[in-house]
Amino acid sequence: MTMNLTLPKKYILGIDGGSQSSKVVIFDTDGRVVCEASQALKPLSTPAPGVVEHPDDDLYDSIVAAASRAMEAFSGDPADIIGVGLCTIRCCRALTRADGTLVEPVQNWMDERLSKPYEPTNDDVVYVTTTSGYLMGRITGQLTDTVANYIGPWPMDVGAWDWFSDEKEFDSFNVSRGMLYRLQMPGDVGGHVNDEFAARTGIPRGLPVVHTANDKAAEALGAGLRDETTGLVSLGTYIAGMIVGAEYVAEPKAYFSNFASEPHRYLYESGGIRRGMWTVSWLRGLLGQEITEASSAAGLTGDEHLNALASAVPPGSDGLLCVLDWLAPPTEPHKRGMFVGFDERHGYAHMYRAILEGIAFTMKKNMVDMQEERGIRINTLVVSGGGSSSDPCMQIFADVFGIPVVRNEVRNAAGLGAAICVAVACDLYPTFDDASSNMVHREDRFEPNPENAELYARLGEVSADLRAQTDSILQRTHRILLDHQGANRP
Repeated sequence: MTMNLTLPKKYILGIDGGSQSSKVVIFDTDGRVVCEASQALKPLSTPAPGVVEHPDDDLYDSIVAAASRAMEAFSGDPADIIGVGLCTIRCCRALTRADGTLVEPVQNWMDERLSKPYEPTNDDVVYVTTTSGYLMGRITGQLTDTVANYIGPWPMDVGAWDWFSDEKEFDSFNVSRGMLYRLQMPGDVGGHVNDEFAARTGIPRGLPVVHTANDKAAEALGAGLRDETTGLVSLGTYIAGMIVGAEYVAEPKAYFSNFASEPHRYLYESGGIRRGMWTVSWLRGLLGQEITEASSAAGLTGDEHLNALASAVPPGSDGLLCVLDWLAPPTEPHKRGMFVGFDERHGYAHMYRAILEGIAFTMKKNMVDMQEERGIRINTLVVSGGGSSSDPCMQIFADVFGIPVVRNEVRNAAGLGAAICVAVACDLYPTFDDASSNMVHREDRFEPNPENAELYARLGEVSADLRAQTDSILQRTHRILLDHQGANRP
């Protein structure tokens, strides 16, 4: 008699604590989404000049909310979940008590306190850690943290993946070794789901919780970046361009070196765009009822309607160009976003397409600068994030970059990167390469149109020159407004 024994299917839970929301995704071991849920973060709190905080215990509470909904939607057996992967936002600071609970709200990366060494102001603070350390402590009760989230005001030797060995350099950051969580590598088990987190979410108690890195590094892993022949553009509130490599570069000019979500690998990030895809939301909000009524009449969502209209606009948006400076950097407060080149032909479809083209022009320049400094050339570009769902956007990137552009089945890839770390930690796959090749799946490929690519190459040069031409005007305007505000203060 022949017996047909089917082994139970296994699952991995990935936590992606982002800058706008916390997302929890349950994957199968092939990297395909089984179910998911998200919880928007509360608006940032700014109780004093230069202070930017995540209010209350929002980073943890939002993960609890998203995880509980994901588990409610999960139709499988919770006992078949083998582990939890955790990735979070970077460059933040959490001050905790001896039991790992917060003393004060988490300091967001925009908080001016993050630009300088830690300054003790509260005697209740026992530990100073990152968002990943804080959340690992809350989920497991173990005060461990991933090396790969210590970018910024920390006594971290990025080349050595450890604290600075030079005591003078270490002490300049104003934290003692006893105030820091125990370091572990991406792919290490940081602890196991504790009673509280299990009770609040339905995630089984005792599951291993695996360290990753920050959300951008986990996204690169989940997008399938394995060498310097493939690049990634992440279309989020902050748009980043990335490639991966094997060596740490201390002071590059056109990019910066970050930890990858894999031991002793690095993520190289080009210059990015602040409030990148937020600009699309801004346009949609500006149009208000007009776009709501038009999309409803067409039987489409607002995004589908905009994409359909943008597809009918010719490449180059009939001469309309967009400069994506809606959020000025602190060092250049005069910067402003701009549309240049309006005439009677232009409507909001042109504005939308011009935004997409402006994003592609900016990221092409930034990533070319990074490639030239690295001495490499990418031959494929992965585009991830919500904007990758737009076919016009994907084709624009292919035409502007002049290389094939792909999007994956999983487009918000940080959670998948976290799941890949779990797959390696739990011995489902022997290496990160094996896990990536089995769990990352390409969905669509967009080839560049040679005619459009030639046009965009020329328009890209104009786009790159716009800021140089308008900076002096914006600086003059900025000074006039500052003088006016100063004159009218009581």
